[in-house]
Amino acid sequence: MSDTNNTPNKNTEANIHDQEHKKWSRRSFIQALGLVGGGTMMLGSTPLTASRPSPLAVALSQGESDRVLVLIRLEGGNDGLNTIVPIYDYDVYANLRPSLKHELSNLVNLSSDFGIPNFMNNLEPLWGNGAMKVVHGVGYNNGSLSHFSSSDIWASTDITDSEQTGWLGRYFQDLYPDYRVNPPEIPAAVQIGSVGNLVFEGTDDNYAFSVANPQQLENIAANGTLYNVTDLPGCTYGDHLGFLRSTTNNTFNYASVISKAYKSVENSVTYPENDISRQLANVARMIKGNLGTKVYMVSLSGFDTHANQKGKHQELLTNLSTAVKLFFDDLSSSGHDQDTLAMTFSEFGRRPDENGSQGTDHGAAAPLMLFGPGLKGNGFIGNHPSLTTLNDDGNLIYNIDFREIYATVIQEWLCVSPTIVNQVLLGQNHNRLNLGFNCAALSNDEFELANSFTHMVMYDNNKTLIKIKNPNTQHTVVKLYDIIGREVSTLKNELLLSGDHTIDVRKESQTRLSTGQYIYRISVGDKHFSRSMIVR
Repeated sequence: MSDTNNTPNKNTEANIHDQEHKKWSRRSFIQALGLVGGGTMMLGSTPLTASRPSPLAVALSQGESDRVLVLIRLEGGNDGLNTIVPIYDYDVYANLRPSLKHELSNLVNLSSDFGIPNFMNNLEPLWGNGAMKVVHGVGYNNGSLSHFSSSDIWASTDITDSEQTGWLGRYFQDLYPDYRVNPPEIPAAVQIGSVGNLVFEGTDDNYAFSVANPQQLENIAANGTLYNVTDLPGCTYGDHLGFLRSTTNNTFNYASVISKAYKSVENSVTYPENDISRQLANVARMIKGNLGTKVYMVSLSGFDTHANQKGKHQELLTNLSTAVKLFFDDLSSSGHDQDTLAMTFSEFGRRPDENGSQGTDHGAAAPLMLFGPGLKGNGFIGNHPSLTTLNDDGNLIYNIDFREIYATVIQEWLCVSPTIVNQVLLGQNHNRLNLGFNCAALSNDEFELANSFTHMVMYDNNKTLIKIKNPNTQHTVVKLYDIIGREVSTLKNELLLSGDHTIDVRKESQTRLSTGQYIYRISVGDKHFSRSMIVR
Protein backbone atom coordinates (compact mmCIF):
# COMPACT_ATOMS: atom_id res chain seq x y z
CA MET A 1 0.00 0.00 0.00
CA SER A 2 1.17 3.55 -0.49
CA ASP A 3 1.73 5.91 2.37
CA THR A 4 0.01 9.23 2.68
CA ASN A 5 0.39 12.24 4.89
CA ASN A 6 -3.15 13.40 4.32
CA THR A 7 -5.54 12.98 7.20
CA PRO A 8 -8.34 10.60 6.06
CA ASN A 9 -11.76 10.23 7.57
CA LYS A 10 -12.08 7.79 10.46
CA ASN A 11 -13.47 4.88 8.44
CA THR A 12 -10.83 5.19 5.75
CA GLU A 13 -8.10 5.56 8.37
CA ALA A 14 -9.24 2.41 10.16
CA ASN A 15 -9.37 0.47 6.88
CA ILE A 16 -5.87 1.61 5.89
CA HIS A 17 -4.59 0.70 9.34
CA ASP A 18 -6.08 -2.83 9.11
CA GLN A 19 -4.64 -3.36 5.63
CA GLU A 20 -1.27 -2.11 6.81
CA HIS A 21 -1.12 -4.72 9.57
CA LYS A 22 -2.20 -7.48 7.17
CA LYS A 23 0.63 -6.57 4.82
CA TRP A 24 3.11 -6.39 7.68
CA SER A 25 1.95 -9.80 8.92
CA ARG A 26 2.22 -11.42 5.48
CA ARG A 27 5.79 -10.25 5.17
CA SER A 28 6.78 -11.87 8.46
CA PHE A 29 4.65 -15.01 8.12
CA ILE A 30 7.28 -17.43 6.88
CA GLN A 31 9.81 -16.34 9.45
CA ALA A 32 7.26 -16.30 12.24
CA LEU A 33 6.43 -19.98 11.61
CA GLY A 34 9.45 -20.86 13.67
CA LEU A 35 13.05 -19.87 13.64
CA VAL A 36 14.43 -17.04 11.59
CA GLY A 37 17.65 -18.60 10.38
CA GLY A 38 19.41 -15.50 9.08
CA GLY A 39 23.10 -15.29 9.72
CA THR A 40 23.48 -19.04 10.10
CA MET A 41 25.33 -20.72 7.26
CA MET A 42 24.30 -23.92 5.51
CA LEU A 43 25.59 -25.31 2.23
CA GLY A 44 23.27 -28.16 1.31
CA SER A 45 22.76 -30.32 4.37
CA THR A 46 26.17 -29.52 5.85
CA PRO A 47 26.71 -26.66 8.28
CA LEU A 48 29.64 -24.56 7.16
CA THR A 49 32.09 -23.48 9.85
CA ALA A 50 34.80 -20.87 9.66
CA SER A 51 38.45 -21.80 9.95
CA ARG A 52 39.32 -18.26 11.00
CA PRO A 53 37.70 -14.82 11.19
CA SER A 54 38.02 -12.65 8.12
CA PRO A 55 40.96 -10.20 8.03
CA LEU A 56 38.55 -7.33 8.60
CA ALA A 57 37.18 -8.99 11.72
CA VAL A 58 40.71 -9.36 13.05
CA ALA A 59 41.44 -5.73 12.22
CA LEU A 60 38.38 -4.54 14.06
CA SER A 61 39.09 -6.72 17.07
CA GLN A 62 42.44 -5.00 17.48
CA GLY A 63 40.65 -1.71 18.07
CA GLU A 64 38.07 -0.88 20.69
CA SER A 65 35.92 -3.79 19.65
CA ASP A 66 34.96 -4.93 23.14
CA ARG A 67 32.07 -2.51 22.86
CA VAL A 68 28.58 -3.92 22.38
CA LEU A 69 25.50 -2.25 20.94
CA VAL A 70 22.04 -3.40 22.07
CA LEU A 71 19.14 -2.14 19.97
CA ILE A 72 15.74 -2.10 21.69
CA ARG A 73 12.96 -1.88 19.14
CA LEU A 74 9.66 -0.45 20.41
CA GLU A 75 7.30 -1.93 17.84
CA GLY A 76 4.20 -0.02 16.84
CA GLY A 77 5.23 3.60 17.32
CA ASN A 78 5.98 4.72 20.87
CA ASP A 79 4.19 7.77 22.29
CA GLY A 80 7.16 10.00 23.04
CA LEU A 81 5.18 12.79 24.74
CA ASN A 82 4.02 10.39 27.43
CA THR A 83 7.51 8.90 27.76
CA ILE A 84 9.55 12.10 28.10
CA VAL A 85 7.06 14.71 29.33
CA PRO A 86 7.73 18.40 28.47
CA ILE A 87 7.23 20.01 31.88
CA TYR A 88 8.29 23.39 30.49
CA ASP A 89 5.16 23.38 28.29
CA TYR A 90 2.93 21.38 30.59
CA ASP A 91 -0.26 23.42 30.10
CA VAL A 92 -0.21 22.93 26.33
CA TYR A 93 0.62 19.24 26.76
CA ALA A 94 -2.24 18.77 29.25
CA ASN A 95 -4.75 20.51 26.98
CA LEU A 96 -3.80 18.23 24.10
CA ARG A 97 -4.31 15.16 26.28
CA PRO A 98 -7.16 15.68 28.74
CA SER A 99 -7.49 11.97 29.56
CA LEU A 100 -3.98 10.71 28.77
CA LYS A 101 -1.81 13.36 30.40
CA HIS A 102 0.46 12.49 33.30
CA GLU A 103 -0.20 14.62 36.33
CA LEU A 104 2.71 16.77 37.43
CA SER A 105 2.65 15.10 40.81
CA ASN A 106 3.19 11.74 39.09
CA LEU A 107 6.35 12.73 37.26
CA VAL A 108 9.98 12.04 38.15
CA ASN A 109 11.91 15.13 37.12
CA LEU A 110 14.99 14.47 35.02
CA SER A 111 15.46 18.23 34.87
CA SER A 112 13.33 21.30 35.48
CA ASP A 113 12.06 20.98 31.90
CA PHE A 114 11.48 17.25 31.42
CA GLY A 115 10.24 14.31 33.43
CA ILE A 116 9.30 10.65 33.12
CA PRO A 117 6.17 9.04 34.59
CA ASN A 118 6.77 7.65 38.05
CA PHE A 119 6.20 4.06 36.87
CA MET A 120 9.47 4.46 34.91
CA ASN A 121 11.36 5.34 38.09
CA ASN A 122 13.74 2.43 37.58
CA LEU A 123 15.49 4.67 35.07
CA GLU A 124 16.15 7.32 37.72
CA PRO A 125 19.37 5.65 38.99
CA LEU A 126 20.69 5.37 35.44
CA TRP A 127 19.99 9.06 34.89
CA GLY A 128 21.52 9.97 38.24
CA ASN A 129 24.64 7.93 37.55
CA GLY A 130 25.21 9.58 34.16
CA ALA A 131 24.19 6.47 32.22
CA MET A 132 21.18 7.80 30.29
CA LYS A 133 20.66 10.37 27.56
CA VAL A 134 17.58 11.43 25.60
CA VAL A 135 17.69 12.64 22.00
CA HIS A 136 14.70 14.93 21.34
CA GLY A 137 12.58 15.06 18.22
CA VAL A 138 14.07 12.21 16.20
CA GLY A 139 12.60 11.53 12.78
CA TYR A 140 13.17 12.23 9.09
CA ASN A 141 11.85 14.42 6.30
CA ASN A 142 8.27 13.73 5.13
CA GLY A 143 7.98 10.90 7.64
CA SER A 144 5.79 7.97 6.63
CA LEU A 145 2.86 7.12 8.89
CA SER A 146 2.85 3.50 7.70
CA HIS A 147 4.22 0.87 10.10
CA PHE A 148 5.55 -1.17 7.20
CA SER A 149 7.24 1.63 5.28
CA SER A 150 8.59 3.55 8.25
CA SER A 151 10.02 0.38 9.85
CA ASP A 152 11.83 -0.31 6.58
CA ILE A 153 13.08 3.28 6.41
CA TRP A 154 14.50 3.14 9.93
CA ALA A 155 16.13 -0.20 9.04
CA SER A 156 17.46 0.71 5.59
CA THR A 157 18.11 4.47 6.16
CA ASP A 158 16.58 5.13 2.72
CA ILE A 159 13.74 7.62 3.21
CA THR A 160 12.41 6.82 -0.28
CA ASP A 161 11.71 3.27 0.99
CA SER A 162 13.26 1.60 -2.03
CA GLU A 163 16.39 0.08 -0.47
CA GLN A 164 16.09 -3.56 0.59
CA THR A 165 19.22 -3.85 2.70
CA GLY A 166 19.70 -2.67 6.29
CA TRP A 167 22.23 -0.28 7.79
CA LEU A 168 23.85 -2.97 9.93
CA GLY A 169 23.51 -5.55 7.16
CA ARG A 170 25.60 -3.30 4.92
CA TYR A 171 28.10 -2.78 7.73
CA PHE A 172 28.52 -6.53 8.27
CA GLN A 173 28.67 -7.11 4.53
CA ASP A 174 31.67 -4.79 4.46
CA LEU A 175 33.16 -6.34 7.58
CA TYR A 176 32.76 -9.91 6.27
CA PRO A 177 33.15 -9.62 2.48
CA ASP A 178 33.90 -13.36 2.23
CA TYR A 179 30.90 -14.31 4.35
CA ARG A 180 29.46 -16.80 1.85
CA VAL A 181 32.54 -19.01 1.94
CA ASN A 182 34.27 -17.96 5.14
CA PRO A 183 31.75 -16.79 7.77
CA PRO A 184 33.03 -15.58 11.17
CA GLU A 185 33.38 -18.02 14.03
CA ILE A 186 30.81 -16.13 16.10
CA PRO A 187 27.48 -14.63 15.01
CA ALA A 188 27.89 -11.07 13.77
CA ALA A 189 24.60 -10.13 15.44
CA VAL A 190 21.90 -11.78 17.55
CA GLN A 191 18.28 -10.83 17.03
CA ILE A 192 15.28 -11.84 19.14
CA GLY A 193 11.91 -11.18 17.51
CA SER A 194 11.33 -8.40 14.97
CA VAL A 195 10.88 -10.97 12.23
CA GLY A 196 10.76 -9.38 8.81
CA ASN A 197 12.88 -6.38 9.82
CA LEU A 198 15.60 -5.25 7.39
CA VAL A 199 18.18 -4.03 9.93
CA PHE A 200 20.62 -6.93 9.40
CA GLU A 201 19.84 -7.65 5.73
CA GLY A 202 22.73 -7.49 3.27
CA THR A 203 22.65 -7.96 -0.48
CA ASP A 204 22.69 -11.75 -0.20
CA ASP A 205 22.56 -12.61 3.48
CA ASN A 206 20.98 -11.77 6.79
CA TYR A 207 23.84 -11.28 9.22
CA ALA A 208 21.95 -11.96 12.44
CA PHE A 209 21.50 -15.21 14.30
CA SER A 210 17.75 -14.78 14.72
CA VAL A 211 15.07 -16.44 16.77
CA ALA A 212 11.40 -15.59 16.96
CA ASN A 213 11.20 -15.42 20.77
CA PRO A 214 13.34 -15.71 23.92
CA GLN A 215 12.17 -19.29 24.64
CA GLN A 216 13.75 -20.48 21.40
CA LEU A 217 17.01 -18.75 22.26
CA GLU A 218 16.96 -20.23 25.76
CA ASN A 219 16.53 -23.74 24.34
CA ILE A 220 19.43 -23.25 21.94
CA ALA A 221 21.62 -21.62 24.60
CA ALA A 222 20.89 -24.26 27.22
CA ASN A 223 21.07 -27.34 25.01
CA GLY A 224 23.03 -26.37 21.90
CA THR A 225 19.95 -27.31 19.89
CA LEU A 226 16.40 -26.11 19.62
CA TYR A 227 14.45 -29.36 19.40
CA ASN A 228 14.65 -32.66 21.24
CA VAL A 229 15.24 -35.48 18.74
CA THR A 230 15.25 -38.41 21.17
CA ASP A 231 11.78 -38.61 22.72
CA LEU A 232 9.80 -39.13 19.53
CA PRO A 233 6.90 -41.46 18.65
CA GLY A 234 8.00 -44.78 17.14
CA CYS A 235 6.06 -44.38 13.93
CA THR A 236 6.29 -42.74 10.50
CA TYR A 237 5.18 -39.43 11.98
CA GLY A 238 7.98 -39.65 14.55
CA ASP A 239 10.52 -40.38 11.81
CA HIS A 240 9.38 -37.36 9.81
CA LEU A 241 9.33 -35.17 12.92
CA GLY A 242 12.81 -36.30 13.87
CA PHE A 243 14.11 -35.47 10.41
CA LEU A 244 12.59 -31.98 10.46
CA ARG A 245 13.85 -31.27 13.97
CA SER A 246 17.36 -32.50 13.15
CA THR A 247 17.45 -30.38 10.01
CA THR A 248 16.36 -27.30 11.97
CA ASN A 249 18.96 -27.98 14.68
CA ASN A 250 21.71 -28.39 12.10
CA THR A 251 20.98 -25.06 10.44
CA PHE A 252 22.00 -23.29 13.62
CA ASN A 253 25.73 -23.83 13.32
CA TYR A 254 26.33 -21.01 15.81
CA ALA A 255 24.30 -22.83 18.47
CA SER A 256 27.33 -24.42 20.11
CA VAL A 257 29.26 -21.17 20.63
CA ILE A 258 26.12 -19.45 21.94
CA SER A 259 25.46 -22.35 24.29
CA LYS A 260 29.05 -22.29 25.58
CA ALA A 261 28.88 -18.57 26.38
CA TYR A 262 25.40 -18.83 27.90
CA LYS A 263 26.28 -21.76 30.16
CA SER A 264 29.51 -20.19 31.40
CA VAL A 265 27.73 -17.54 33.50
CA GLU A 266 24.52 -16.85 35.37
CA ASN A 267 22.39 -13.74 35.63
CA SER A 268 23.35 -11.91 38.81
CA VAL A 269 19.90 -10.34 39.22
CA THR A 270 16.37 -11.72 39.10
CA TYR A 271 14.40 -10.53 36.09
CA PRO A 272 10.58 -10.37 36.05
CA GLU A 273 8.65 -12.84 33.92
CA ASN A 274 7.88 -10.70 30.90
CA ASP A 275 9.09 -10.79 27.32
CA ILE A 276 11.50 -7.84 27.25
CA SER A 277 13.07 -8.87 30.57
CA ARG A 278 13.67 -12.41 29.33
CA GLN A 279 15.22 -11.09 26.13
CA LEU A 280 17.63 -8.79 27.94
CA ALA A 281 18.42 -11.49 30.51
CA ASN A 282 19.50 -13.77 27.64
CA VAL A 283 21.56 -11.01 26.05
CA ALA A 284 23.26 -10.27 29.38
CA ARG A 285 24.37 -13.88 29.71
CA MET A 286 25.82 -13.90 26.19
CA ILE A 287 27.70 -10.66 26.80
CA LYS A 288 28.99 -11.78 30.21
CA GLY A 289 29.89 -15.16 28.72
CA ASN A 290 32.16 -13.32 26.25
CA LEU A 291 30.37 -14.60 23.16
CA GLY A 292 32.04 -11.80 21.22
CA THR A 293 28.99 -10.70 19.23
CA LYS A 294 28.96 -6.91 18.94
CA VAL A 295 25.33 -6.15 18.09
CA TYR A 296 22.11 -7.48 19.60
CA MET A 297 18.52 -6.51 18.87
CA VAL A 298 15.55 -7.17 21.14
CA SER A 299 11.93 -6.15 20.63
CA LEU A 300 8.99 -5.01 22.69
CA SER A 301 5.69 -4.92 20.82
CA GLY A 302 2.37 -3.29 21.64
CA PHE A 303 3.07 0.42 21.13
CA ASP A 304 0.39 0.93 18.46
CA THR A 305 -1.94 2.47 21.04
CA HIS A 306 -4.90 3.81 19.07
CA ALA A 307 -7.36 3.07 21.87
CA ASN A 308 -7.28 2.76 25.67
CA GLN A 309 -3.63 3.74 25.70
CA LYS A 310 -3.12 4.66 29.32
CA GLY A 311 -2.97 1.23 30.91
CA LYS A 312 -1.24 -0.44 27.96
CA HIS A 313 1.44 2.20 27.70
CA GLN A 314 2.08 2.16 31.43
CA GLU A 315 2.61 -1.61 31.39
CA LEU A 316 4.98 -1.41 28.41
CA LEU A 317 7.09 1.41 29.82
CA THR A 318 7.16 -0.18 33.28
CA ASN A 319 8.46 -3.43 31.80
CA LEU A 320 10.97 -1.59 29.62
CA SER A 321 12.42 0.60 32.38
CA THR A 322 12.62 -2.30 34.83
CA ALA A 323 14.32 -4.57 32.29
CA VAL A 324 16.87 -1.93 31.25
CA LYS A 325 17.76 -1.14 34.86
CA LEU A 326 18.23 -4.83 35.73
CA PHE A 327 20.16 -5.45 32.51
CA PHE A 328 22.81 -2.89 33.44
CA ASP A 329 22.84 -4.05 37.07
CA ASP A 330 23.47 -7.55 35.74
CA LEU A 331 26.29 -6.43 33.46
CA SER A 332 27.89 -4.31 36.19
CA SER A 333 28.58 -7.44 38.25
CA SER A 334 31.20 -8.45 35.66
CA GLY A 335 32.20 -4.98 34.47
CA HIS A 336 30.60 -5.46 31.06
CA ASP A 337 28.28 -2.51 31.58
CA GLN A 338 31.13 -0.11 30.78
CA ASP A 339 31.35 -1.41 27.22
CA THR A 340 27.63 -1.82 26.51
CA LEU A 341 25.40 0.81 24.93
CA ALA A 342 21.64 0.29 24.65
CA MET A 343 19.47 2.35 22.32
CA THR A 344 15.71 2.44 21.85
CA PHE A 345 14.07 3.14 18.51
CA SER A 346 10.55 3.04 17.09
CA GLU A 347 9.18 3.51 13.59
CA PHE A 348 7.47 6.80 14.52
CA GLY A 349 5.90 8.68 17.42
CA ARG A 350 2.24 9.52 18.06
CA ARG A 351 0.15 12.62 17.38
CA PRO A 352 0.43 15.33 20.04
CA ASP A 353 -3.34 15.32 20.63
CA GLU A 354 -5.29 12.30 21.84
CA ASN A 355 -8.04 10.83 19.67
CA GLY A 356 -11.65 10.04 20.56
CA SER A 357 -10.79 6.51 21.71
CA GLN A 358 -8.51 7.53 24.58
CA GLY A 359 -5.51 6.72 22.44
CA THR A 360 -3.13 8.40 20.03
CA ASP A 361 -2.72 7.96 16.28
CA HIS A 362 0.40 7.63 14.16
CA GLY A 363 2.68 10.64 14.48
CA ALA A 364 6.14 11.75 13.51
CA ALA A 365 9.01 12.93 15.72
CA ALA A 366 9.74 11.15 19.02
CA PRO A 367 12.53 10.87 21.59
CA LEU A 368 15.20 8.18 21.40
CA MET A 369 16.78 6.94 24.64
CA LEU A 370 20.37 5.81 25.16
CA PHE A 371 21.62 3.86 28.19
CA GLY A 372 25.00 2.84 29.55
CA PRO A 373 27.93 4.17 31.62
CA GLY A 374 29.82 4.75 28.37
CA LEU A 375 27.66 7.84 27.83
CA LYS A 376 29.70 9.49 30.61
CA GLY A 377 26.93 11.77 31.79
CA ASN A 378 23.20 12.30 31.50
CA GLY A 379 21.55 14.94 29.39
CA PHE A 380 19.35 15.90 26.46
CA ILE A 381 20.46 16.11 22.86
CA GLY A 382 18.72 18.57 20.52
CA ASN A 383 15.63 20.70 21.02
CA HIS A 384 12.23 19.37 21.92
CA PRO A 385 9.69 19.84 19.10
CA SER A 386 7.19 22.64 19.55
CA LEU A 387 3.73 21.57 20.72
CA THR A 388 2.11 24.52 18.94
CA THR A 389 4.04 24.77 15.66
CA LEU A 390 3.13 21.51 13.93
CA ASN A 391 3.46 20.22 10.37
CA ASP A 392 0.59 20.19 7.88
CA ASP A 393 -0.75 16.96 9.36
CA GLY A 394 -0.78 18.28 12.92
CA ASN A 395 2.30 16.29 13.90
CA LEU A 396 5.47 17.23 15.73
CA ILE A 397 8.30 18.47 13.52
CA TYR A 398 11.53 16.51 13.82
CA ASN A 399 14.78 18.23 14.80
CA ILE A 400 17.33 15.41 14.50
CA ASP A 401 17.55 12.96 11.61
CA PHE A 402 17.75 9.39 12.95
CA ARG A 403 20.65 8.72 10.57
CA GLU A 404 22.78 11.20 12.51
CA ILE A 405 22.42 8.93 15.53
CA TYR A 406 23.29 5.84 13.49
CA ALA A 407 26.37 7.56 12.05
CA THR A 408 27.55 8.61 15.51
CA VAL A 409 27.00 5.21 17.08
CA ILE A 410 28.76 3.31 14.28
CA GLN A 411 31.75 5.67 14.17
CA GLU A 412 32.16 6.70 17.79
CA TRP A 413 30.90 3.62 19.62
CA LEU A 414 31.70 0.70 17.30
CA CYS A 415 34.85 2.49 16.10
CA VAL A 416 34.27 2.20 12.37
CA SER A 417 36.14 4.52 10.02
CA PRO A 418 34.21 7.57 8.75
CA THR A 419 34.59 6.39 5.15
CA ILE A 420 32.85 3.10 5.91
CA VAL A 421 30.17 4.84 7.98
CA ASN A 422 29.20 7.01 5.02
CA GLN A 423 29.12 4.00 2.72
CA VAL A 424 26.95 2.08 5.18
CA LEU A 425 24.53 5.03 5.19
CA LEU A 426 24.09 4.82 1.41
CA GLY A 427 26.92 7.18 0.57
CA GLN A 428 25.59 10.09 2.61
CA ASN A 429 27.60 12.08 5.13
CA HIS A 430 25.35 12.77 8.12
CA ASN A 431 26.30 14.99 11.05
CA ARG A 432 27.83 13.29 14.05
CA LEU A 433 26.33 14.16 17.43
CA ASN A 434 28.00 14.59 20.79
CA LEU A 435 26.52 11.62 22.63
CA GLY A 436 29.23 11.51 25.29
CA PHE A 437 31.52 8.84 23.85
CA ASN A 438 34.21 8.88 21.19
CA CYS A 439 36.66 6.62 19.47
CA ALA A 440 40.20 7.23 18.33
CA ALA A 441 40.25 7.76 14.57
CA LEU A 442 40.85 4.51 12.75
CA SER A 443 43.70 4.47 10.29
CA ASN A 444 43.30 0.83 9.31
CA ASP A 445 44.27 0.13 5.72
CA GLU A 446 42.19 -3.07 5.75
CA PHE A 447 38.98 -1.07 5.59
CA GLU A 448 40.14 1.23 2.82
CA LEU A 449 41.54 -1.58 0.70
CA ALA A 450 38.37 -3.62 1.05
CA ASN A 451 36.19 -0.77 -0.04
CA SER A 452 38.28 0.36 -3.00
CA PHE A 453 37.72 -3.04 -4.64
CA THR A 454 34.18 -3.54 -5.94
CA HIS A 455 32.34 -6.45 -7.50
CA MET A 456 28.79 -7.10 -8.63
CA VAL A 457 26.65 -9.45 -10.73
CA MET A 458 24.86 -8.29 -13.86
CA TYR A 459 22.52 -10.13 -16.19
CA ASP A 460 22.54 -9.34 -19.92
CA ASN A 461 19.96 -11.39 -21.85
CA ASN A 462 21.04 -14.98 -21.17
CA LYS A 463 24.48 -14.07 -19.85
CA THR A 464 25.55 -13.95 -16.24
CA LEU A 465 28.38 -11.45 -15.80
CA ILE A 466 30.67 -10.67 -12.85
CA LYS A 467 31.81 -7.04 -12.95
CA ILE A 468 35.07 -6.22 -11.13
CA LYS A 469 36.67 -2.85 -10.48
CA ASN A 470 40.31 -3.34 -9.53
CA PRO A 471 41.92 -0.34 -7.78
CA ASN A 472 45.41 -1.62 -8.55
CA THR A 473 47.07 -4.05 -10.89
CA GLN A 474 47.12 -7.26 -8.87
CA HIS A 475 46.88 -11.02 -9.15
CA THR A 476 43.22 -11.96 -9.07
CA VAL A 477 41.65 -15.39 -8.63
CA VAL A 478 37.92 -15.93 -9.24
CA LYS A 479 36.48 -19.35 -8.40
CA LEU A 480 32.98 -20.72 -8.82
CA TYR A 481 31.26 -22.99 -6.28
CA ASP A 482 27.95 -24.80 -6.37
CA ILE A 483 25.38 -24.30 -3.62
CA ILE A 484 26.71 -27.21 -1.53
CA GLY A 485 30.18 -25.70 -1.49
CA ARG A 486 31.97 -27.79 -4.11
CA GLU A 487 34.43 -26.01 -6.38
CA VAL A 488 33.12 -26.04 -9.94
CA SER A 489 35.60 -23.98 -11.92
CA THR A 490 38.32 -21.34 -11.86
CA LEU A 491 37.08 -18.35 -13.85
CA LYS A 492 40.21 -16.22 -13.55
CA ASN A 493 43.72 -16.80 -12.23
CA GLU A 494 45.92 -14.06 -13.62
CA LEU A 495 47.30 -10.58 -13.21
CA LEU A 496 44.47 -8.11 -13.81
CA LEU A 497 45.25 -4.49 -14.58
CA SER A 498 43.66 -1.70 -12.56
CA GLY A 499 40.25 -0.71 -13.87
CA ASP A 500 37.04 -2.46 -14.90
CA HIS A 501 36.81 -6.12 -15.88
CA THR A 502 33.89 -8.29 -16.97
CA ILE A 503 33.75 -12.07 -16.58
CA ASP A 504 31.22 -14.06 -18.61
CA VAL A 505 30.57 -16.89 -16.16
CA ARG A 506 29.48 -19.58 -18.63
CA LYS A 507 32.21 -18.73 -21.13
CA GLU A 508 35.03 -18.61 -18.60
CA SER A 509 33.94 -21.70 -16.65
CA GLN A 510 34.98 -24.02 -19.50
CA THR A 511 32.55 -26.60 -18.19
CA ARG A 512 28.87 -27.33 -18.57
CA LEU A 513 26.87 -25.33 -15.99
CA SER A 514 23.31 -26.13 -15.05
CA THR A 515 21.01 -23.16 -14.62
CA GLY A 516 20.73 -22.32 -10.93
CA GLN A 517 22.36 -20.73 -7.93
CA TYR A 518 26.13 -20.60 -7.46
CA ILE A 519 28.66 -18.80 -5.28
CA TYR A 520 31.69 -16.99 -6.64
CA ARG A 521 34.78 -16.15 -4.60
CA ILE A 522 37.31 -13.48 -5.57
CA SER A 523 40.79 -13.47 -4.01
CA VAL A 524 43.07 -10.44 -4.41
CA GLY A 525 46.19 -10.54 -2.28
CA ASP A 526 45.05 -11.66 1.17
CA LYS A 527 41.52 -10.28 0.71
CA HIS A 528 38.57 -12.49 -0.21
CA PHE A 529 35.08 -11.56 -1.40
CA SER A 530 32.17 -13.90 -2.05
CA ARG A 531 28.57 -13.55 -3.19
CA SER A 532 25.78 -15.72 -4.53
CA MET A 533 24.35 -15.40 -8.05
CA ILE A 534 22.05 -17.12 -10.52
CA VAL A 535 23.67 -18.62 -13.61
CA ARG A 536 21.18 -18.38 -16.45
